Amino acid sequence: MRIIRDTQFVDETDRGASVAIGNFDGVHLGHQSVIDIARANAQRLNCPLGVMTFEPHPRQYFAPQSPAFRLMNADARAHRLEKLGVEKLYELNFGAALSELSAEAFAHQVIHQALGLRHVVVGADFCFGKGRSGSAEDLKAFGQTLGFDVTIAQLVADAQGEFSSTNIRKALSDGRPRDAAHMLGHWHRIEGEVIRGDQRGRDLGFPTANMSIAGLHLPKFGVYAVKVDVLTGPHAGEYDGAASMGVRPMFGENQPNLETFIFDFKGDLYGENLSIALVDYLRPEEKFDGLDALIEQMNADCQTARKILESL
Repeated sequence: MRIIRDTQFVDETDRGASVAIGNFDGVHLGHQSVIDIARANAQRLNCPLGVMTFEPHPRQYFAPQSPAFRLMNADARAHRLEKLGVEKLYELNFGAALSELSAEAFAHQVIHQALGLRHVVVGADFCFGKGRSGSAEDLKAFGQTLGFDVTIAQLVADAQGEFSSTNIRKALSDGRPRDAAHMLGHWHRIEGEVIRGDQRGRDLGFPTANMSIAGLHLPKFGVYAVKVDVLTGPHAGEYDGAASMGVRPMFGENQPNLETFIFDFKGDLYGENLSIALVDYLRPEEKFDGLDALIEQMNADCQTARKILESL
């Protein structure tokens, strides 16, 4: 998959695609339905399948001090889109220049002139242009004038409700990762680099891979059964594990992070990139009376996690 981060980097092979447009935070089943429509039109038109999204997320740009809300960072989103067969990811830099474009100017300058898109697919609730002034129907009208087709995809839901990033965040906040996975169509994953921690886990007999969760929506703090993908380095592969997400109340005040104990693993993962899939919520964070009680509980957590993951 080729990632194009600015229209100035577009070459001729990047033009003429069938593209789904949106923020695609989480790349949930609703997003996937939009991409599938773009895929069908790419096959019909014999052109590349693309996704257009924006980095940073427009909400981050306009309200940088607001609480973190993203389900995935840009790298995790790109990995998920690549798995879906996207060939061109137009990850456009969202800054002053792009945010000031009117809806009509965005359609003309970006979609038509810079990218020469042949087909565009958006959700029914899509808004674009300065002040979110343009609607999906407006985009369809611009397309008729400029020469690109537009499909408006309906929102996707089932008996449990609409598949939306908002509902997924709620499920994760409640400690319901399986409900989140039902809407996502895949496990909710946190991706990032393994960083150095306090190495307390190693001293307790549970060496962990520590990862920052800054900038992401925070799932319910506690212990999870997890699937682990080591994405880089000599230990690349798939593993099972148990992870603790939170502030480690046994050890004072700490920044929230994710610490993962990988079962039956030996090796150095510092600096490598991991993808941690939250499978089941086991229990909340606790402050124990002493280290012996903590270790006993950690052993129990690992046994529970193993049983859960073996049953998948």
